[in-house]
Amino acid sequence: MQRAWSLVRQTRLSPYTYDYDHAPGGWIQLAGWAFPLPNQFETFGNAVNTGRFLMLLVHLASVALLFEIMRRLSGSILAASVAAFLYNVSPLAIYYQRQVLLDNLMMFWTLLGMYCLLGRDLRIRHALGAGAALGIALITKENAVFFVPSLLYLLHRRIKSSPQRRFATSLFPFAVAIPVGVYVLYAILKNELLPTGFDFDLNNPPADHVSLLYTLWWQLNRSQGSLLSSGSYLYTSWLIKDTPFLLFGLLAMAAALYWGFKDREHDPGFLIVATMTAAYAFYLVRGSVVLDFYIAPMIPLFAMCIGLVTDRLLGRFRPRLRIAVPAVAASVLLLVPTTHYLLTINTEGRVAVADQYQPRLNLTRMQEQQVAWIRKNVPANARIIMDDDLWSALHDVRPFYPSAHSHWNASSDPAVRDKLFAKNWRNVDYIIMSNKMRQAIQGNNGDGRENWILAALKNSTMVWETSQGGIKLQIYRVG
Repeated sequence: MQRAWSLVRQTRLSPYTYDYDHAPGGWIQLAGWAFPLPNQFETFGNAVNTGRFLMLLVHLASVALLFEIMRRLSGSILAASVAAFLYNVSPLAIYYQRQVLLDNLMMFWTLLGMYCLLGRDLRIRHALGAGAALGIALITKENAVFFVPSLLYLLHRRIKSSPQRRFATSLFPFAVAIPVGVYVLYAILKNELLPTGFDFDLNNPPADHVSLLYTLWWQLNRSQGSLLSSGSYLYTSWLIKDTPFLLFGLLAMAAALYWGFKDREHDPGFLIVATMTAAYAFYLVRGSVVLDFYIAPMIPLFAMCIGLVTDRLLGRFRPRLRIAVPAVAASVLLLVPTTHYLLTINTEGRVAVADQYQPRLNLTRMQEQQVAWIRKNVPANARIIMDDDLWSALHDVRPFYPSAHSHWNASSDPAVRDKLFAKNWRNVDYIIMSNKMRQAIQGNNGDGRENWILAALKNSTMVWETSQGGIKLQIYRVG
């Protein structure tokens, strides 16, 4: 939302130095959503809420696409219904799909591309639309590249005996190349494609200008340790939120891979969904930096795998049993407290409605209280380090806080890190913490870039705190 704000207010891709850490397609879409609204970023209360409303629309569209994709791949309403059900009720889904994430937008475009390729009669416009959707997915978030092989295989299967094969095979990559090419052309025109002297030394970043290819090389070489090691988000966040879904999703992926390769000539649906899921799972476990929300694309992928495998396992049952078994399983998930779906056991040992299903659990109000305290107690010229979620609130609504910066920018942007803070914790006045900010700082600190921010935190005093539903917000005065 910060970069969408910059597009609308400053006609720039970022209020800071744009260093190609992500392709700009996602916040271009967010800016296109906010710009025509009556109050733009404040239409739904604040910038983050405005983005969340778009996420709601994206989710509704994604559910419809997911259902239709599964129906066309499997020919089964049961598989489609199971996938759509899990895509909506999983605690992981409820938690991450309400957030303003590039991953959610990327998966929408990926699903749209699959939908286009699964048209009843694949025509040139379908191949063109699928290619354009995949291209937009790639410039929304680059990890969509892991879906490219599976989508190319789907295209091949759909046009293998089509009289329009030649046109489809040429127009699909052409459509993919248009949005990606515009992104690369932007870097070329700004002389920011290659680092100076073609120097990719990770120990000596280019000082004169940023570089698209250098940033990609740096991202490929980042390392945080294995996802399977203790302390990773797999154990601290994902399994806590929804162990059954992740476990059954993993098993379903393995089964879908087996059946997919075994029956690839007669039933390519298993192979396509399973390879997409396995490719993204490889992305998560490969040993690079993994953040909390990186699990979001796995939710629809696991849901599709479970839907396909459920339909295959129940294929020989009578029609009534094919309906009854999933209905009973859904009831168990929702009504047995130990699954932590609809019902759970609270801290008092009583059965209660799980946090994610409580409409009265207004976490946004906590952020509003945090901002209100800042406006009342913190001077506008204070030098602040915070999480990203408050950036627009402190820069788009008076009084403005021009020296309020996220810890990402404070640790990486030379103009902020070296000029404003001079990498010295004594130059920090306040640290505004959100629930996951400390974990994000530690996860982003593999090269020690955030040590001075952690030092500021150690030399600070907490002056405000609130918590609800496992979410904790704090404000620290430094010094």
